[in-house]
Amino acid sequence: MVKPASRTSSIELSQIRKMFEVTNPDAINLGIGEPDFNVPENIKIAMKNSIDNNETHYTSNKGLIELREAIVDKFKKDNGIKTNPDNIIVTAGASEGLFMCAQAFFEPGDEIILPNPSFLSYEACINLSGAKIVPVDCSMENEFKLKSDDVAEKISKDTKAIMLNSPSNPTGAVMDKEDIKAIADLSMDNDFLVISDEIYEKIIYDKKHCSPAKYSDNVITLNGFSKTYAMTGLRIGYLTANEYNTEQLLKIHQYNIACASTTSQMGAYEALTGPQDEVAKMVNEFKRRRDLIVGRLNEMGYETVNAEGAFYVFPKIEDEDFVQKAAKAGVITVPGAAFGSNGKNHVRMSYANSYENIEKAMNILEESVVNG
Repeated sequence: MVKPASRTSSIELSQIRKMFEVTNPDAINLGIGEPDFNVPENIKIAMKNSIDNNETHYTSNKGLIELREAIVDKFKKDNGIKTNPDNIIVTAGASEGLFMCAQAFFEPGDEIILPNPSFLSYEACINLSGAKIVPVDCSMENEFKLKSDDVAEKISKDTKAIMLNSPSNPTGAVMDKEDIKAIADLSMDNDFLVISDEIYEKIIYDKKHCSPAKYSDNVITLNGFSKTYAMTGLRIGYLTANEYNTEQLLKIHQYNIACASTTSQMGAYEALTGPQDEVAKMVNEFKRRRDLIVGRLNEMGYETVNAEGAFYVFPKIEDEDFVQKAAKAGVITVPGAAFGSNGKNHVRMSYANSYENIEKAMNILEESVVNG
């Protein structure tokens, strides 16, 4: 057997995907972070038309110019970020953007500040780059929100970057504007990167999203279409950075995938420039589901923060066998420890499933796990 590269020993296969692969097809899946909605019809039509019109060839490495122009407009309108088409790269999902950042900027000896808990891909990308993770606690006492004072304590001469994700996977926490601005200021004062994963920015309740790139030139902003427009399988995302950083990122992107799918890019253009009615409907439904799952979990005695965004809750569950018991009963969840040491005694549950299925899942947990 051929020996793999030593870098692969620093990572493991995703526990989320492991749960997904072994799922009983009849089980209710609260483990996977994928909207249960379909792609809006206007986006489907745009992609079908692009194929019929033979728009299936390579695009510019950075992506279709009209799409990049639409992304520039989006950043200005929604985020207060001033950028231009040359500083936009259309990616194969926000995941590729994350990998690009790590490969373009991280190396052995660098320290990367990472919220704990956080999405498990961040840790894997940092480990593959050879850089060192410096965890910063996001405690339940602070509703899992990252605080700028805690970040300031972790900064050293070797700090290369911090990774932010607001709204957060796995907790649903939305950072306060004051902390985002303070971290942006720290990045300028101490010359490190802020890699801001804003994939859930539209799925937010009773609060406004805030982008650090509004306050600092040292920010790489990642986003995409998977969550907002239910385009997960179409693998289409984007990023923006200053001119120098964009050039470094393009070197990785160019030799990795050349360009994002042309058909998906046409769908993404329609997503940004077409009607947004379906997005509003989806967010309203997610809020209704959030209220259901948080209420039921708290009633069962599992302390649960009222998540302000994304479509996850992170209840405190100290039973180490809970995930296995739930799976056996027919409800798939993910152990919180998969997202960092502070995830211990927590379980991630996604409410990107129907209201009816969530209701059934809560009934199963109450009858088979809590009272079983």
